[in-house]
Amino acid sequence: MVKKIVGHAYADRASFERIMLLVATLLQYPGVGCADVMESRQETHHNALAEVQSRLQQVACECSVTLPDYAIATLRKDLETLRRLGILGRRMYRWGYYLGTGVMTRTELQVALNALASQAQHQGDPQTRRIYQALTKRLRGLDLELDGKFFYPARAHLNRAIIHTDPEEMMAKGQNRDTLFHRLDLVEQAIYQGQAIEISRGSDLYSTRIGPMQIFPLQLVYNNIAWYLIYEYCHNGHLAIGRVNRFKDYCKILTIEGRGLEAQKPSLENAHSLLQNGWGLNLGDAEQQQLELHGRLSLETVKVRFFPPVTSFILEGELRHPLQKVRLGSLDEITGKPVYVDYIIKLPPR
Repeated sequence: MVKKIVGHAYADRASFERIMLLVATLLQYPGVGCADVMESRQETHHNALAEVQSRLQQVACECSVTLPDYAIATLRKDLETLRRLGILGRRMYRWGYYLGTGVMTRTELQVALNALASQAQHQGDPQTRRIYQALTKRLRGLDLELDGKFFYPARAHLNRAIIHTDPEEMMAKGQNRDTLFHRLDLVEQAIYQGQAIEISRGSDLYSTRIGPMQIFPLQLVYNNIAWYLIYEYCHNGHLAIGRVNRFKDYCKILTIEGRGLEAQKPSLENAHSLLQNGWGLNLGDAEQQQLELHGRLSLETVKVRFFPPVTSFILEGELRHPLQKVRLGSLDEITGKPVYVDYIIKLPPR
């Protein structure tokens, strides 16, 4: 006797394609269905599924699939199927639909959010701030499920920017500054594509040349109190670091094609090698820099002697510099601790 095949709600091709395209929509547009902040202030009701419906049609069009205009009730039924099968969680998705946590486990995502929170709040990174705000809105249901533990900042990096960094925040406070922070989108584009750009230094605090300069931007870094740009001069390959706020609100792309990331990486590695060998952010002049990178620069030995109670702090810093040596003096008969500590290090002349 032939066994009867029992059908199901997605046995036909149209229904199967609809639910698969719905999964693709949630993957491509995490947070879809979340009310826009400005819109939510103006209207009391937000139809999240209407946005899901619109995105679904967009994804279907991109996949060259013709979908009928399915009713909201049909999408609601599909979403319930995804819940039943564990593809969506059982929680409320009031702040937008998303699938799982992507490539991260829940613990990994929590650690990443902690880091994002610090960079957004204390280092004043506007891009990170926008991402963090979007993620916290999306994940609010998960945080409620865990009684607020998910967003609790168990770790934080407190080094704080002492200058304005966020153009939107500057505008809102009426504190606009003519700095490169307004052009970081172009700078980052140039970093990824290896494009040469022209920027302009607006202030001279270290007897450096002000005015336009043509460079390859390599990396944006945060150090202690401010954001800096690591860059390479186009004309001679000299590597340098400058504070972002000391460059003007100006960035011009010079090479559309760009040299690519493979050409960027060696320059960035050289810059970090100079940072590791030195002390501080000064990468040296062009001539000494080349000698140092080729291992032909004579280093200078520096020895500093410390006495109690500072010795305890010096001994605590085992990894202040990769080339450091610490030598203990004779032991005090009463305390049993060294009467002095010599901190010895070889540094480039810069």
